[in-house]
Amino acid sequence: MKAGLRLAIVAIAAVALVAPILVPASAVAQLTLPSDDRLAGLKWTFVRIRYNSPTTDDARYRRDYWGDPWAIDGPAAEQNLSRRVKTVTSLEVGDPIVLTLDDPKLWEHPWIYFVEPGNLLLSDEEAATLREFLLRGGAATFDDFHGPYEWEHFVGEIRKVFPDRPIVELQPPHPIYSCFYKLAGYPQVAGLGSFLSGRSWEKGGFVPHLRTILDDAGRPMVFINWNTDMGDGWEWSNAEEYPGYVKYTAEAYRMEINEIIYALTH
Repeated sequence: MKAGLRLAIVAIAAVALVAPILVPASAVAQLTLPSDDRLAGLKWTFVRIRYNSPTTDDARYRRDYWGDPWAIDGPAAEQNLSRRVKTVTSLEVGDPIVLTLDDPKLWEHPWIYFVEPGNLLLSDEEAATLREFLLRGGAATFDDFHGPYEWEHFVGEIRKVFPDRPIVELQPPHPIYSCFYKLAGYPQVAGLGSFLSGRSWEKGGFVPHLRTILDDAGRPMVFINWNTDMGDGWEWSNAEEYPGYVKYTAEAYRMEINEIIYALTH
């Protein structure tokens, strides 16, 4: 595991996931690279965090597991991304799981995922747990939120975790853009609804940003995907009825795989 990581990582058996991703051969050629043997022996599992939000409703949760903000794009997004990571890297890939921040199994994994954090509500206890997780070497991706209102809400919640650490941009030539795929810049992945409306942005979020908070050694602890929708890129990558969307699928896979590889090796 990466130097300095003090989380207890346990082996999780990789499982066969359903149905291959159905994208044209030309798109597959853009996505795949020879397996990087430097990653052999490292383990990764897509860990989606179930969080509370202003719209949390226990009765609705019991009826529709994937209907709340924390579950958007699932389970297809994590299934597709896990398949892709397994295909193009030598990582040992586990079956995607859902955890809460108070689950003891949290400490068995180095990377966790929050979707639509414009809806995130952290209790003081959850904020303290997330702070400890990150300072002990873990990493978190926050994805699929847009515009100034959702940014303002997210900042209020992440300040519960790190009230005194600045949020900074990650731009080329930072090595996150070259640690696996060579990327010229940070992509704006259109949500499917935006794509069908002929645009890549939503909610006034015109310019995509990758931002982070650094630990005392300068390590990015969080990957803040703002004004972009990586999750839709993974979720709809096997939808043959949207062939033009493959462009965004490729961008979403490449960028997120770089974030994952960087998190596991730094």
